[in-house]
Amino acid sequence: MRMTRRRWIADSWDEATASLTGEQASHLIRVLRAQAGMEFDIVAGDRVWHAVIAGITGDAVRFNLVAEVEADPALPITLLLSIFKFDRMEWAIEKATELGVDRILPIVARRSEKHLVQAAQNRLERWRRIARQSAQQSRRSDVPVVEEPLALRTAAHNKNEELSLLLAEQERTTTLRHALEEALASAADECPPIRLAIGPEGGWIAEEEALFDSEGWKPVSLGPRILRAETAAITAMAVAAALLE
Repeated sequence: MRMTRRRWIADSWDEATASLTGEQASHLIRVLRAQAGMEFDIVAGDRVWHAVIAGITGDAVRFNLVAEVEADPALPITLLLSIFKFDRMEWAIEKATELGVDRILPIVARRSEKHLVQAAQNRLERWRRIARQSAQQSRRSDVPVVEEPLALRTAAHNKNEELSLLLAEQERTTTLRHALEEALASAADECPPIRLAIGPEGGWIAEEEALFDSEGWKPVSLGPRILRAETAAITAMAVAAALLE
């Protein structure tokens, strides 16, 4: 069995080399005492490589890419995450990344707190950094895309090839698991891209549910319990990951 190597996400790369700069390189140099010849795994684009440190210049670490390592792709899931309290939202982004989400789309719902919505744009780079660090920690071969916040009406627009599922508290007949199992059973070769919409604290208002319905979203349930937004997001991702992987 191959020894597990620590994994880093390259800041720049070409066909034969890759480099780390900034916080990653600083940690590698100062904490891990990086030296030429040390071996790591490097994510370069959507590929993972066994790499060897070729040299250290200032605050940059340069690697030679030795051999490609087999890596699992992200799950075909976009998580529409209504903006809620930032500490909880950051936790949801971190754990969704660990579970394999492909994209995270922060959305502005009617019950999203106004001061959080106003501050969301300034939090975007932090959310992206959390996703990057979580991808590195969980040894992913990619980093999920964290989109800029969007109004719900824009984000809810549905494409025919996508399976769009709305987590709705009042839904009692169709579970998320059942909806996914049906989609997988009817898929010819592979599951279509999936979008999961998670409401804010207090849930969706009737007007929003009507909008989702007009766009072809299917309401689904996670069961009889009322969950916090971040708990619902992680539970939904775990259910989907269990069925797709």
